[in-house]
Amino acid sequence: MGTLGPGPGMSRRAFLQAAAAAALLAACGEDKKSAGPSPSEAASSAGAPTETAFRDPASKLSGGLSILLWSHFVPAHDTWFDPFVKDWGNKVGVNVTVDHINNTEIPGRIAAEIAAGQGHDLIQYIAPLSQFEPSVLDLKDVFTEAEGRHGPQVEICKKTSLNPHTGVYYAYSPGWVPDPGDYRKTLWQAADMPDGPKTWDDLLNGGTTIAQKQSVHMGIGLSQEIDSNMAARALIWSFGGSEQDENENVTLNSDETIAAVDFMTKLFKQTMTDEVFAWNPASNNQGLIAGQLSYIVNSISAWRTAQGSNPTVADDVFFVPALKGPKTALAAQHVLYNWIVPRFAQNPDAAKEFLLHYTLNFAQAAFNSKLYDFPAFPSTAPQLNSWLASDPFTNTNKDKLKVLTFDDALKWTVNIGHPGSSNTAIGEVFSTFVLSNMMAKAARGEMSSKDAVADAESQMKTIFAKWRQQGLVGGDH
Repeated sequence: MGTLGPGPGMSRRAFLQAAAAAALLAACGEDKKSAGPSPSEAASSAGAPTETAFRDPASKLSGGLSILLWSHFVPAHDTWFDPFVKDWGNKVGVNVTVDHINNTEIPGRIAAEIAAGQGHDLIQYIAPLSQFEPSVLDLKDVFTEAEGRHGPQVEICKKTSLNPHTGVYYAYSPGWVPDPGDYRKTLWQAADMPDGPKTWDDLLNGGTTIAQKQSVHMGIGLSQEIDSNMAARALIWSFGGSEQDENENVTLNSDETIAAVDFMTKLFKQTMTDEVFAWNPASNNQGLIAGQLSYIVNSISAWRTAQGSNPTVADDVFFVPALKGPKTALAAQHVLYNWIVPRFAQNPDAAKEFLLHYTLNFAQAAFNSKLYDFPAFPSTAPQLNSWLASDPFTNTNKDKLKVLTFDDALKWTVNIGHPGSSNTAIGEVFSTFVLSNMMAKAARGEMSSKDAVADAESQMKTIFAKWRQQGLVGGDH
């Protein structure tokens, strides 16, 4: 077989991008007349080529590669992923093993493996892992190679994998998931909002009417889990508050944050039940699928599950972008993939090569997650917007996901730690649920909003000071 390369007048980057796009189009079987490939076509297309990045072309990978990642909220993804990675391993001479566990168990598992100095070579989580920066390899080489092949990475992914203070890429982020509002159209239609809420005030007023007249409550978590973490931040940003500024100074204690906590307290009292204080990440999904909730802040996974288990509810679920508050309309990403390679990894070269292969084939990840996963490098899934405009996984309301068009979703999605980065301190604040605990304390009446915010800020300052002393966070307060 002849050696492939750029033609006359074509740069290496342009050649690689064109080759990647061609491979993706071929792998997914897309044509101009189709909204997307069949599931069987996408699932069987694991063999798209990849470029050598970290090893001499004459050398070969070998040994084993152990991967730990979550059990995806859309099970079809894992049905695709495991054969995909093992097929890659067979072709490059690496014996791959894959372990899936509940996403809530992953941070603790990482900490345990780091303490033991042994474990998986490659680990994925769905939120920032910046708190583990001292114990992982710098993946700048993977990021640089990926940008060289595919063009710029979206900012939310870069800010959730790069520590700007140290210049270390503590993680590699090939994808993300938007966090819209999921609402029951018939319920909101009865509250004179057939297109769902547009603002936080709409949510309060419409949710109150639905709870009082139809006895269906809303489901915004106030517990120690990821969805509660995301909702708390969306509300704070929309009211004009933030955890930190762009220079990594703690800024939580503000009139805007206090107003956001006041609002959440009112929202809980008028539209929700005490169940939200004990929720896990699946609780709002389960409540929506069962027809027991009028609105949740989530991805599309609950709706996808309902398509099979409760089609009547699924047909009634629609989506809205981030709600507008007094200052703006922003939401955190629902999921942002952080892949890390611990320092103890036995086969880091294979881990890095697989990440590049996975990135090249991200259109398959997007499709086999039923459009749950979005690419960090837009050129790796050029078909995404056409799939969102005409959903290949439903025969009714095929344009339901058009509200999540890639560029539009990016306009209202920001990273954890916005307007700064997801640094090590923010990673610890997130993983210890400082903000969702703050909201819950006020909503339960254990503290006033003002005192709850002051208490949370005190915890944050202690965390920031610890990491600042280690030279891993900027700012001075």
